[in-house]
Amino acid sequence: MANSQQPRIDGILNIDKPYGITSMDVVRRLKRASGQRRVGHGGTLDPIATGVLPICFGQATRLMENVVGGSKTYLAAVELGASTDTYDALGEITERGDTSGITPGDVERAVSAFAGEIQQVPPMYSALKRDGKRLYDLARAGVEVEREPRSVVVHDIALKDWAPPVATLQVDCGKGFYMRSLAYDLGQALGCGGHLKTLARLRSGIFTVSDALSLDEAEERFADGSWREVIHSPDAVLGEMRALIVGNRLEEMIRNGRAFTEGGTSSQAQSGERCRVYTTDGRFLAIVIFDAELRQWRPDKVFALNYAEPIGVF
Repeated sequence: MANSQQPRIDGILNIDKPYGITSMDVVRRLKRASGQRRVGHGGTLDPIATGVLPICFGQATRLMENVVGGSKTYLAAVELGASTDTYDALGEITERGDTSGITPGDVERAVSAFAGEIQQVPPMYSALKRDGKRLYDLARAGVEVEREPRSVVVHDIALKDWAPPVATLQVDCGKGFYMRSLAYDLGQALGCGGHLKTLARLRSGIFTVSDALSLDEAEERFADGSWREVIHSPDAVLGEMRALIVGNRLEEMIRNGRAFTEGGTSSQAQSGERCRVYTTDGRFLAIVIFDAELRQWRPDKVFALNYAEPIGVF
């Protein structure tokens, strides 16, 4: 139950997830601290990972796909010479290899092959489903299934340090990229095996680790009421969308789920384009989508945000 003394919170907190706990552990702690019922995270980090974990509250949970879909930056330490069943340091070693002859040039050449649009096989220890069952549940039961490779995008990848047998990589990537699979695949490419030793997410979309709150600080801010100073408004993650401003008549149409035409934007819009909509007094109202057949905008998601007091980092 939500805390009766706590107002409803609609927004996103940028949390620096600590080592050793799951993303859902963070959600559970902030649910308790905030007294909110609707809380979710914007992109899973494994227990060994630290760094940026956006936490969505209230109606911001309806925009989690926009949070998850943003590009990300990671700093990863890949230990070569041993592969594990989980592809990370928490797993059981499945093979060992010799790293004595590997040079920085060898690592850089191998790393460069992972740039651009590539095919990546997800790890067995992942939350993906096969026939309704999570892959990690199958893996824990000793069952391994074939996983289809998926297209993922690596915008940039670079070797930042080579301290044998550990290669430190910085990676800018798109949605659905598994850093554990990268560690495993790099080890295979070098012929010695490899696994993810440590991982830090430095950025997720607009959120950076330099601006993130520790989990303890977030809990303290809910306790003393200063969370308003650090929470981002839900529409903060929609910056790549065009913005429309509508008056009272169109606001009412949107709230009633009716399609509408809006000046020059309807003539310039592309089929399926989404726009964020604001009222004349600056309230975030909706996401609308352009219907090319009707040549009109129709409401996709309509919001009734709790702006009793100004909140957020806009």
